[in-house]
Amino acid sequence: MAFHIKNPETDALARRVAALKKIGLTEAVHAALAHELEREQGTPSLVEVGIQFCRDLRAKGNPAKGQPADKAFRDSLYEET
Repeated sequence: MAFHIKNPETDALARRVAALKKIGLTEAVHAALAHELEREQGTPSLVEVGIQFCRDLRAKGNPAKGQPADKAFRDSLYEET
């Protein structure tokens, strides 16, 4: 299957990578795309980062020692002093 890069800047980048690695254009594009996919899949999503943050926070704290979050506690947060 033929592959044509219409953007001159992208074509130049692909040719530079191919020349540096001494490989063909198709192989250079394949390697670049494979590398980008690997990089993206290795990055945790924002949800995963948030979940890990919550787990770390819970591990550092001790819920048994904390104040109960009952109505009296919530009301005390809004009292004017």
